[in-house]
Amino acid sequence: MLKEYLENVREKAPLVHNITNYVTVNDCANILLACGGSPIMADDPEDAKEIQGICGGLNLNIGTLNQRTIPAMFAAGKTANSCGHPVLLDPVGAGASSLRTRTALELMEKVRLTAIRGNISEIKTLALGSGTTKGVDADLTDAVTDETIPQTAAFAKEFSAKIGSIIVITGAIDLIADSSSVYAVRNGHPMMSRITGSGCMLSAMTTAYLTANPDHPLEACLTAVCAIGICGERAFARLSGHEGNATFRNYLIDEVCHLDGDSLEQEANYELR
Repeated sequence: MLKEYLENVREKAPLVHNITNYVTVNDCANILLACGGSPIMADDPEDAKEIQGICGGLNLNIGTLNQRTIPAMFAAGKTANSCGHPVLLDPVGAGASSLRTRTALELMEKVRLTAIRGNISEIKTLALGSGTTKGVDADLTDAVTDETIPQTAAFAKEFSAKIGSIIVITGAIDLIADSSSVYAVRNGHPMMSRITGSGCMLSAMTTAYLTANPDHPLEACLTAVCAIGICGERAFARLSGHEGNATFRNYLIDEVCHLDGDSLEQEANYELR
């Protein structure tokens, strides 16, 4: 199943518009190229609206909001909705400040979102209207564990049913949910949390998968999450004794570039809950 969704990205080379944070914008562009997509970045409101018209998907990341990018997100989101383009929201740090929280909630209200991808604290903030995000990291008390999967899965399905979006909760165990189904994914490596932007890269990559597989949004999100997790495992395995997180970042992008559908099928570690 997953092989088909990966190959669709490679064959269709979806053009993804990213309004993302300046900390990870280059990594987002490179991961899109590595997975088979094509990136474009436009965050002036006038430019963003026009650029979205020629793209296939939209990735909205609130990691470094400012008074230019906020209206650009709404303008691009409106155009994406009118064109039928998938839209992904990455609510980086929602719950850490009132601006982030307010903007994420307003985007959720005014833009039709295909998927929302964030850590458990960010997702809870959107569902509850407030939260306890620790900077851009999840609160440890929210962590998804084997013991908490059942209640977190039920929460994700309920939230998905309420807003009509795929919910992607990433962490040590990843959950991908629509209103009726939840996948738990156990691919990945702790080193992925030691580089800036692994989540941002996943959001960009997931948008490419959504764009190339418009009729299967849940499975598209699942495939992207499994793929980058596998590549994280492979990247860590390549590290030698004197190499660290900077090298890991480069290896991660390399592994995404070289991942094929057969390897994805063999190494994906997921279950339907």
